[in-house]
Amino acid sequence: MPDSKYRFLVIKIMAFLMLAAIVARLFSMQIIDGEQYLATSNARLTTSVVNKAERGDILDRYGNVLVTNKTGYSVLLQRTGADDEALNSVISKAVEIIYTTGSSCTDSLPISESAPYTFMFSGGDEEKAKWFEQNKYLNKYISADMDAADVLYTYQQIYKVQGDLNSEHTRRIIGIRYEADVKEYSAMNPITIAEDVSVEAVTQIKELQDSLDGVSIQEDYVRMYTKPGFATHILGRIGQISKDEYDSKKSEGYGINDTIGKQGIELWAESYLRGEDGTTGTTAAVDGRDVELTETIDPVPGDYLMLTIDSDLQSTLESSLESTIRSIGNDCDAGGAAVLDVNTGDCLAIASYPTYDMSRFDEDYSELASDDRNPMVNRAVSGLYSPGSTFKPLVAIAGIQSGVLSINEQIECTGVYRAFGDGQYQPTCWIWSENHLTHGSQNVTQAIENSCNIFFYELGNRMGINTLDEYAKKFGLGENTGIELYEEAAGQMASPEYKKEVVSNVIDSEWFDGDTVQAAIGQSYSLFTPVQLANYCATIANGGTRYKVNLIKSIRSSVDGSLVEEFAPKIEEEIDIDGETMQKIHDGMKKVVDEGSASSIFDGYPIQVGGKTGTAQLGSGSNNSIFIAFAPFDDPQIAIAVVLEHGVRGTNAGQVARDVFDQYFFGGGQTSAATASPAGPQDTAAETGRAAELLR
Repeated sequence: MPDSKYRFLVIKIMAFLMLAAIVARLFSMQIIDGEQYLATSNARLTTSVVNKAERGDILDRYGNVLVTNKTGYSVLLQRTGADDEALNSVISKAVEIIYTTGSSCTDSLPISESAPYTFMFSGGDEEKAKWFEQNKYLNKYISADMDAADVLYTYQQIYKVQGDLNSEHTRRIIGIRYEADVKEYSAMNPITIAEDVSVEAVTQIKELQDSLDGVSIQEDYVRMYTKPGFATHILGRIGQISKDEYDSKKSEGYGINDTIGKQGIELWAESYLRGEDGTTGTTAAVDGRDVELTETIDPVPGDYLMLTIDSDLQSTLESSLESTIRSIGNDCDAGGAAVLDVNTGDCLAIASYPTYDMSRFDEDYSELASDDRNPMVNRAVSGLYSPGSTFKPLVAIAGIQSGVLSINEQIECTGVYRAFGDGQYQPTCWIWSENHLTHGSQNVTQAIENSCNIFFYELGNRMGINTLDEYAKKFGLGENTGIELYEEAAGQMASPEYKKEVVSNVIDSEWFDGDTVQAAIGQSYSLFTPVQLANYCATIANGGTRYKVNLIKSIRSSVDGSLVEEFAPKIEEEIDIDGETMQKIHDGMKKVVDEGSASSIFDGYPIQVGGKTGTAQLGSGSNNSIFIAFAPFDDPQIAIAVVLEHGVRGTNAGQVARDVFDQYFFGGGQTSAATASPAGPQDTAAETGRAAELLR
């Protein structure tokens, strides 16, 4: 009997403990972790469909649409649990349909699409090293010293892809498998394998849906360029978000299949252009029946941008830059140019050559990446060039303003600069080197007209490099202009500190007086961008006011057109320049065009122009050609800078400037008062009459 009571007590205790455990578990599930389990439950019962937001349009200064959107179709791939053989078969069928119907796939595997395979790293060895370090397969299976073909072969083995490795079809399958791994695709997280596919591709994929497990079609917005190939480096491009970009931006609401700005304005204005996606939710019963639609959130389109660009002027600049480079021939095959409003800093046109068609970026990427001319580089804001003699007007201003040169002082051109003494460095004037002649006695205006090296050697020697550096900074040379492009390079004004950075030899890295006099004629270690040179010229033209360079005029809401942000002119520096000094400089630049090195280009031109040619010597090949100019002379409105790589002489770049002036003042090609016409169909009345006013 006692044993029975003991057993009964034990049973009661065990029952109590079990009941307590159940109660505790229920308390935990309903009270402590109730919200978490409720969310999990809802997640199982509710699905959300993302309604993509339209990306904002990009317009020129007159409202002409340059970039907009169209409805397109994307092909998605989601994980189904299939083995390698089945998955590769599905991908192979999808790829064949996509390519035979005139579309293409996208992947981020940095290996060319066809044999012989090469790595496609636009950032060079540094980018390559980073990729090898980050890629989760490389350390385990291959080494960084393997070539592209070996890497691709290794992936072929990892993914068990059958077929000839030299086949583009095989490479495409490997690329999609790689993309799926990098983006960690799953049943709930499909990846985009092709964008903007044809209707025929959509039809075939849907017809073969039973054999394409995991492949689906999604309606999407596709970026559309109204003028393919126009203003490519300015407008930029969008592309599939990378794994690194996704990891850093997923907290901002980005999805693994989103597109994102990659270059140009598309990158700089990403936060404005993107918009906000909407959602449509469906709540389903356990047996899968749809029972109700939950709240729908409508997408909000991105803001639209109005650029400062004048489309007509942009077209003229691009075509003139290309035709001029082609006409020079030989080793001249690239260049950059920028046109600015002298009184606001607005960028009216900016071009880089060679260029490409942004609408075909994916299809042409391998060819673009392997082109030695680097067509994807925006030379107008990233190209760094010695300014040559276009730097001399700044040296003249610095000399007078710093007090080392009196305004009417004459300096004798002797052909050879002997200030450092016999047996020392003795640079020559160009006229001595070419013809064994001298310029004789020169004042500042004559020295600019004749580009007399001796005059500017002497000024540089009197001032020293620190004063030259000070004035270069005032004019924005070697400084960012503020243009809304992340690709902008700051450049560099020659200095003792910079020389030490780039010259490794202990003795040669010292700064010599010879370095200073070379800097004074625009050689030495000075490297500037075309947009910096244009802004420098604009600052001279308006009398010493340096503006921030604007590429965006305003940003407005696509919903109601309200102003989001306006980019008003912003003064960066007011340079104190005596009026008489500025007149002397202007007169010298006018004489360059009227009687000097640019006179052959502007002979008989109906509007007076101020300008300066420059020729920069290179280590090999022909010299670079540089030209800066402003017009009209008495009331400057626009300034331009043109750089032609291996353009031989500065005069060659002057032709591009003349074409731009023709378009701006006369509507293109009509350089006489009788035929003057407005520069564009949407110009204001004041702008329409500017040519007639200037020619009075």
